[in-house]
Amino acid sequence: MKGRIAIPERGEEAEALLARMAAMRQGDADWRSGRTWSLVYYVDEAHHELVRRAHDLFLAENALNPMAFRSLKRMEHELVRMTADLLHGPPTAVGTVTSGGTESILLAMKTLRDLARKKRPWVRRPNVVLPRSAHVAFDKAAHYFGLRLKRTALAPDFRADVRAMARAVDRNTVALVASAPQYPQGVVDPVPEIAALARRRRIPLHVDACFGGFILPWLERLGHPVPPWDFRVPGVTSISADLHKYGYAPKGVSTVLYRDMAVLRHQFFVATDWPGGIYASPTMAGSRPGGPIAAAWAAMMGLGQEGYLRLARRALDTAGRLREGIGAIPELRLLGAPDATIVTYAAREDLPAERRVDIYAVADRLQERGWSVDRQQFPASIHLTVNASNGPVVDDYLADLREAVAAVRGRADLGRSGEAAMYGMMARLPARGLVRQGVIEVMEQMYGPEGGEPDLAGGGEERGWVGRFGARHGARVLAALERLERLRRR
Repeated sequence: MKGRIAIPERGEEAEALLARMAAMRQGDADWRSGRTWSLVYYVDEAHHELVRRAHDLFLAENALNPMAFRSLKRMEHELVRMTADLLHGPPTAVGTVTSGGTESILLAMKTLRDLARKKRPWVRRPNVVLPRSAHVAFDKAAHYFGLRLKRTALAPDFRADVRAMARAVDRNTVALVASAPQYPQGVVDPVPEIAALARRRRIPLHVDACFGGFILPWLERLGHPVPPWDFRVPGVTSISADLHKYGYAPKGVSTVLYRDMAVLRHQFFVATDWPGGIYASPTMAGSRPGGPIAAAWAAMMGLGQEGYLRLARRALDTAGRLREGIGAIPELRLLGAPDATIVTYAAREDLPAERRVDIYAVADRLQERGWSVDRQQFPASIHLTVNASNGPVVDDYLADLREAVAAVRGRADLGRSGEAAMYGMMARLPARGLVRQGVIEVMEQMYGPEGGEPDLAGGGEERGWVGRFGARHGARVLAALERLERLRRR
């Protein structure tokens, strides 16, 4: 995209323009076929068309002014009340619709910080205690709102270590955090124990259920064992839950809920002395698009409890088939417990060298076969978010996975090339600042005047962001790793 880009002198004909936009999508992830394991939550074409039409009905409306668009305020209120009912909120439960899980988490942390300022004005350096596995949106909240995060170790089953959290709490702690479930391994943190700690220390507890808020309740109703985590647990102050995940609404729409208005009131922003008039906003955004609110309302009304139960059963069955198939591959091991519909697996490390596999090399082979692959680190693993639309492709995925494992078995050299090499290096590199520097440089390229290639994860060594990182920093990374290996041998 080099050179000047200006608004065209004359507008393009609508059909030609739409055709050109459709062509732009050819290289995007193929979510309709079920070959993606994150990002998009798809039901079927009928539901997709329903939420599209609902969105378009309110395409121009602005929820900034609830008096001008009372329909949107009514739908937002009903979304909050239905979500509170699903999560066993008390009659006093309140909340707002947001643009996504990150905004819900940002607002919860800002709100609990300001609540502490009101009740404990001596707190000058507020901190939040949370397990290592909690979502990075909490890091963003800390960055924006002047909070210090005290991340604590996990138990061997990847759940939060409550004793470690208790040791981290001090007089400046303004919130505790638990996840239902946490994203990397899909396990639900021990919310009752963390809530008991919160009550003893008189500290609010936020439960991040952005992923689980619209799947765990249905799994529980289906008889699947789900650890307690919602407003039924005394001590839970607030919950974030995304409608654009298992609520099957389009991006971006989420909710953040509180037990009562005494907490939510600290989320509001009000300015009374601006020449433009009195200004009040319940969330971070000023103008709030009406389309996502309307589409989320239509999704919940259109699916109903029967629809959500049906989709949850399909997702649960699909996840079970994946776990069974992956568990039968001797070179792999499953991580975490089947609390939700996340499946995460890694390479077994207790095998002789000729039978071991590099999990990132496996990921490369899956990607070559047209699968969208989410690589993780600490430990190195592959992550699958499973929803109802993935069911038809499970057998194909498992067949490709078995072939990928066979292709890389005993081939340590494959972990030193392609995406596998860079992911492996970055996961092992203790100098995380160097990795951060590389990512920032790629962000600068993507959002700079020339608009760099937006393919972050794949497409070969020269296209993925890890490839660009390697081109610039690979020698330094390898040198650092070699020095560390020499020190280890001493």
